[in-house]
Amino acid sequence: MNSYCAKPEEVTRAWWVVDAEGQTLGRLAVQVATVLRGKNKPQFTPHVDCGDFVVVINAEKIMVSGKKETDKIYRHHSGYPHGFKQETLQSLRSRRPTALIEKAVRGMLPHTRLGDRQFTKLKVYAGPAHPHEAQQCKPMKIGYEPQEA
Repeated sequence: MNSYCAKPEEVTRAWWVVDAEGQTLGRLAVQVATVLRGKNKPQFTPHVDCGDFVVVINAEKIMVSGKKETDKIYRHHSGYPHGFKQETLQSLRSRRPTALIEKAVRGMLPHTRLGDRQFTKLKVYAGPAHPHEAQQCKPMKIGYEPQEA
């Protein structure tokens, strides 16, 4: 018996919409990354982009537990001398609320060209409106088991 290997032209992609209001950041990011990679599908192949598109709305209303709002620090270095920058989760949320979900999901995807392609299928919006109504997005429930397309 041969193992099945998905081909890029055979992959069918669905569109999912997730409401982040009241959700915990890490738990939401795990479910979204799983769907972006396509690990919820039986034809998952590690070296092929099998994932679906995910639209996250209400990103500004995402929750974090404990004292992460003031204690969690996002660090970045530009590569130049004195180019080290850092900011708290609270200041990043006020400046760019979509970046919280983007950074959490990006860290859970492969750090390769394949991961870059999978990350482009994530669309995050701060409010409840999004411009992807024509794609007929299905609502995705956030729980312990990811849904199958």
